Amino acid sequence: MNALSGMTGFARVAGEAEWGSWAWEAKSVNGRGLDVRVNYPPGFEALDRAIKTAAPKHFQRGSLQVALRIDLAAGSEDVAVNEPLLDRLISVVDGRAQSAMTADAVATLMTLKGVVEAGASNLRDLGSDETITKMLAETGEAALLALQAERLREGEVLAGLLSNLVQGMEDLTVQAERLAADQPGLLKERLTKQLDELDPDGRVDRERMAAEIALSAAKADVREELDRLSAHFVSARELLSGGSPVGRKLDFLAQELNREANTLCSKSVSLDLTNAGLGLKGLIDQFKEQAANVE
Repeated sequence: MNALSGMTGFARVAGEAEWGSWAWEAKSVNGRGLDVRVNYPPGFEALDRAIKTAAPKHFQRGSLQVALRIDLAAGSEDVAVNEPLLDRLISVVDGRAQSAMTADAVATLMTLKGVVEAGASNLRDLGSDETITKMLAETGEAALLALQAERLREGEVLAGLLSNLVQGMEDLTVQAERLAADQPGLLKERLTKQLDELDPDGRVDRERMAAEIALSAAKADVREELDRLSAHFVSARELLSGGSPVGRKLDFLAQELNREANTLCSKSVSLDLTNAGLGLKGLIDQFKEQAANVE
């Protein structure tokens, strides 16, 4: 039996080197397709392509956010001032203030995000080192593998839940088959009673009445719907045993199951059969909800 994979999970891979420490964090949530976003320090733009190239090897669907954090070793950090940004900010303030910028005001502007970057040049130097970049790309893929393992663990839980729901739907369908056997008799009884109330003198031709009952019984026959439901249950078990990616197929199957359950309820002439159909619809809704988490 191949493994079923979910689409949510979190993984972290970290390490240390002479120049400092690093950590990859990868998280995933449900998605219609595969969407990968990578956050990295300045100078490590090459890692964006490396992670986005590696991700499709391990995932088919899901919205992934992968982030790299680097902390430089003590004493190796420098400070870089983004002077063009600082100049623009000073110009804007000067244009609105009635007095010239003070030293304290400039110091305040330097606390804004992006004006002062600690370790910026050292980080860019690290990013230009092919050996370090290659190591970080490999460990980034290790984070993806760890995330894949988490998604597979979720898939194992989902497989159990979905299999139980299929079993519950099969049990209700067997119950519906027994109840459906009473449909013709119940329908005849109902129509006969209605006719007796509307035609107490018996002026309606009995042969015509029998033909109408037979026609109504044919329209209320649910054997075709029950047969299709049983076939869909076989397909569901095959998909669950085949492993991911099957999420879209399971979602489509849930729509087909719901279609048959709706028809079953609309054709029912007994409260018990209607309740069985409604119970079936409830389980199908749960099945569809859980299937949305499957890759």
